[in-house]
Amino acid sequence: MATKTTTDRYIETIGRRKTAMARARLTPGTKTSVTVNNKDVTKYFDTVALQTTAMEAFLKLGLSTQFVVTVVVHGGGINGQAVAIRHAISRALTEYDINLRTVLKKEGFLKRDQRSVERKKPGFVKARKRKQWSKR
Repeated sequence: MATKTTTDRYIETIGRRKTAMARARLTPGTKTSVTVNNKDVTKYFDTVALQTTAMEAFLKLGLSTQFVVTVVVHGGGINGQAVAIRHAISRALTEYDINLRTVLKKEGFLKRDQRSVERKKPGFVKARKRKQWSKR
């Protein structure tokens, strides 16, 4: 799903997790800045853990090149959105430089985590939980 533009001005990729979908646009710049839904990443994600999850691809690589990242994310919860952003950024960095793929793949950032909530079945309380059976 990673697409590269014809003019090579930016790299646009998609990252997913559960029902969250993030579209990241990576542009070479003077300093690394990440904008999520027109907000700074520190303003969008309240906790430091979520901020590091979203930026983890940059932190693990320690790149000398700087990028301006613009992300549009929707769906899912806040944690799923952070992991979707990490997935999209990792895919974009792989498009930028194929040599980074080995490090990102080893960390597991390129694998889409497909686990999601199982649907509720009729006659059940939850997806798998049944009502207690009584003999009499």
